[in-house]
Amino acid sequence: MSQPKITLEQWRALTAVVEAGGYAQAAETLHKTQSTITYAVQKIESLLGLKIFEIQGRKAQLTREGEVLYRRAQTLLAEAAALEDGASGLAEGWEAEINLAAEIIFPTWLLLRCFDTFAGEHPQTRIQLYETVLGGTDEALLERKVDFAIAGHVPGGFIGDPLMRVRFVAAAHPGHPLHQLGRELTYRDLRPYRQLVVRDSAHNRIRESGAWLGADQRWTVSHKATQIAAAKMGLGFAWFAEETIRAELERGELKRLPMREGGERYIELYLVFADRDYPGRGAWRLAEIIREQVRDTCALAEKIARGEVGKPTECPGPA
Repeated sequence: MSQPKITLEQWRALTAVVEAGGYAQAAETLHKTQSTITYAVQKIESLLGLKIFEIQGRKAQLTREGEVLYRRAQTLLAEAAALEDGASGLAEGWEAEINLAAEIIFPTWLLLRCFDTFAGEHPQTRIQLYETVLGGTDEALLERKVDFAIAGHVPGGFIGDPLMRVRFVAAAHPGHPLHQLGRELTYRDLRPYRQLVVRDSAHNRIRESGAWLGADQRWTVSHKATQIAAAKMGLGFAWFAEETIRAELERGELKRLPMREGGERYIELYLVFADRDYPGRGAWRLAEIIREQVRDTCALAEKIARGEVGKPTECPGPA
């Protein structure tokens, strides 16, 4: 393998010129002289034999080749930063803080139980939990805001391990007009009534949480607790992760809608590390605890389904 002709500092100068909007601004950002930045970019052009910028009016614009180099330079610099961060983490041992994103459909009681187990082993380690929805989970991973995530799918470029299956059911207050029809329901029956959905927590929101979004009326909220409270007040129907409304179903505050078809669905949850090559020891241990407790809880759920043991207060559906 040939040795690289261009240094990381030179690539950093190129990306700074593009992102800062000019040579003078890049020099200020990197705390270097403008001549140093200009020389670095010219050196890249000379070594590679191509033009990166072209002057349009009074402003330098990337050429087509320059755009390709800029994108690849971004990736190269991000990989170098990740390598250094990972090496630092390995050298430091247990991290002082763990950042985790978890889709709100993951059972809260189970996640808190995992936290409690981890705290018993490492009480000084802080945990930052981001309760996310749909694209918000992807965003947390892509922006490296978290060490790992419990996600409804594995974003491109990441590797995830299957964790558990979550069952969704359609439900509403027992007094809701849909329950008064006294028969199996179709999607056409749902259309005139208000649907309660949870908003995508990503900054650039593009999705809403719901198995079907065909209702003429819709209320969109930011958290499952608000969605559940609205349903309990008879203000609409929704598809809920069954585990999140288990207590409400048992107390009769909510009731499953008798759908002819499509009244339940399943979503697979995955455990996804932001950087699988360099996980912190604490993050790896917490993920291990989550895997163990999910496995044990789902095994218990299967025994309950077979009638081998009695039903506990809280238990998710089988994986």
